[in-house]
Amino acid sequence: MPRACARHILVKTKEQAEKLKQQLDNGADFGKLAQKHSTCPSRKNAGSLGEFNKGEMVKAFDDAVFKGPLLKVQGPVKTKFGYHLIETIYRH
Repeated sequence: MPRACARHILVKTKEQAEKLKQQLDNGADFGKLAQKHSTCPSRKNAGSLGEFNKGEMVKAFDDAVFKGPLLKVQGPVKTKFGYHLIETIYRH
């Protein structure tokens, strides 16, 4: 079963996600933004979700992690939880 490690920032609005994405594109620290803005409990770990199996996350999130580029922030990705900015650290 494919596995991956990713971190994310979860916010309520697409506009907020886009503003954070712009900051990340300009060199902001992902972990610090996650700690400050993310509504997910993972914010305590700089947005890290640790390692998980393909199919454990909601489909849009799973697709971004397992089909998208490594070490590049993707998003905003909309799910039932809100809007995510996702960085896949590794997959195997």
